[in-house]
Amino acid sequence: MTKIYAIANQKGGVGKTTTCVNLAASLVATKKRVLLVDLDPQGNATMGSGINKNEIEESIYDVLTDQASIQDCLVVSESGKYHVLPANGDLTAAEVEMLSLPNKERRLQVALNKIRDQYDYILIDCPPSLNMLTVNALTACNDVIIAMQCEYYALEGLSALVNTINQVQQVLNPELKIEGLLRTMYDPRNSLTNDVSVQLQQHFADRLYRTCIPRNVRLAEAPSFGMPVISFDRQSKGAIAYLALAGEIIRRNENQHKTAAPQTE
Repeated sequence: MTKIYAIANQKGGVGKTTTCVNLAASLVATKKRVLLVDLDPQGNATMGSGINKNEIEESIYDVLTDQASIQDCLVVSESGKYHVLPANGDLTAAEVEMLSLPNKERRLQVALNKIRDQYDYILIDCPPSLNMLTVNALTACNDVIIAMQCEYYALEGLSALVNTINQVQQVLNPELKIEGLLRTMYDPRNSLTNDVSVQLQQHFADRLYRTCIPRNVRLAEAPSFGMPVISFDRQSKGAIAYLALAGEIIRRNENQHKTAAPQTE
């Protein structure tokens, strides 16, 4: 069964796009079929996958506004070996246009339902704000992965995001839940990092991923080459961390399947 994850946080600069690109490539490395959906008008996940956002003829904007089919808009990331539903600045206009369209909160869900069976994992890179695009992502996904830095203000933003997820769950997507919290740009030498990490463990327990994504120069350099870090420098700490995260997510998914499977005599 296809798992659809929205990678979300209302705060910018916390590693959402980095996580989408590198988790997609790491899942591919484990022989999974992956689609990355770029739902941010900045198009950073598109560029980080080695696709020039300024040269694409059709994008997720055309899908959301019924101007093209989702199949016609998919692009292959040569560097990451996964499929991308790309985005660029056109997506900003979609926000306004969608308000007058029917079923405006479910337009991404309807589009993904047409192709979801072709993939094992679909990752949605959400914009760093609560808007109609984010609502579409939370309505279309099974679970949310929250990427966050271990700093004081991150905890404040986290409570707002949890409230948003709860509201979407009540109104639009009753199956929606937080799959996990991912600590990014992690520096264990920083006392605040450790303090916040302890608080997260107390509040979220087993939903906090064991894997932490470290601050890593090669991880920061890879997007400028249009490559996931696993393709750019497979031996780097960043690449190793995202491979570990992919393994952790796959194990969780398999365990959930075992738990949900009916017991036979």
